[in-house]
Amino acid sequence: MAGDIYVEFIILGNSIKATAIDPATGVEASVIGPANAPQAAMAQAARKKLEYVLRKK
Repeated sequence: MAGDIYVEFIILGNSIKATAIDPATGVEASVIGPANAPQAAMAQAARKKLEYVLRKK
């Protein structure tokens, strides 16, 4: 997978949702974790999930 990936963070109470978006295809993948989880770890998990989703297509 080449190109940029955008990552968006949304706090939902005691949780944080990280969404990775592939701008070329518009495909999104999200992960949810505890609000105190490091953003870098959440972003990496979301990117890996997005890569998985794109490989499955």
